[in-house]
Amino acid sequence: MFSRTEIFKSTKDCSVQIEQLGNALQNADSVVIGAGAGLSASAGYEYSGKRFHDNFADFEEKYGFHDMYEGGFYTFETDEEMWAFRSRNIMLNRYSPPPKPLYGELLTLVGGKDYFVLTTNVDHCFQRAGFDKKRLFYTQGDYGLFQCSVPCCGETFDNEYLIREMYRRQSDMKVPSDLLPKCPRCGKPLTLNLRSDDSFVEDAGWHAAAERCSEFIRSRKSGRILYLELGVGYNTPSIIKYPFWKLTAENPKAVYASVNFGEAVCPEDIAAQAILINGDISEVLNCC
Repeated sequence: MFSRTEIFKSTKDCSVQIEQLGNALQNADSVVIGAGAGLSASAGYEYSGKRFHDNFADFEEKYGFHDMYEGGFYTFETDEEMWAFRSRNIMLNRYSPPPKPLYGELLTLVGGKDYFVLTTNVDHCFQRAGFDKKRLFYTQGDYGLFQCSVPCCGETFDNEYLIREMYRRQSDMKVPSDLLPKCPRCGKPLTLNLRSDDSFVEDAGWHAAAERCSEFIRSRKSGRILYLELGVGYNTPSIIKYPFWKLTAENPKAVYASVNFGEAVCPEDIAAQAILINGDISEVLNCC
């Protein structure tokens, strides 16, 4: 297992590293993109500040939380109020157009390559930007899916119609009671298909995507492969960061690249194969 005691930080000029990343993209036979919250933040999906105040000032005034992430875990007084908050959040971060075209620009960079995307993000931005859905694995769920809160079954359910109705019909920070989502199998409340505990439903689609991701990496891991990590921090390093480091260490032809403000690091033993850029992802990719 890797630890922060063996971390290497680059001291090279950022422009040199950006040029190296452009060359790595050009020379790679395959690219695995590992995407975390920092990528969506660079695309304009800020969960606090003005974007939060413009959309949730009433909830902030009543309950005192100051960002959408905290609100997502808040215990509201009623289910009607909870779904008023959630539906606004999902409309803003799942069904509305992205604030910036970063995901489309990333597709332009890698669309002609043999690529696969592994992401902990739940905003579905890759597929909405035109990435091939057969080359995507959303490990932590999707804002666009419901699951049973029990759960009574291994199924998920599309939520777009109901979320749009909640958003359209809510008033006084509440949705109408008739819009509260119920499981079609057992009648218990539905919740969002987001990994927060051991009740997360890994449905058939999730398992198929996991298998495609594993097969992609297995069949290409000894070739000229670029592990491109974008905006991945230390919340869940075992999903993207640590596997990318391990796979790079096992293949002398592999390149590991990390673009991330303040956390573009790697172990010393892969430093010679690493490109570490502490910068804004959008600005960096536009220079490649």
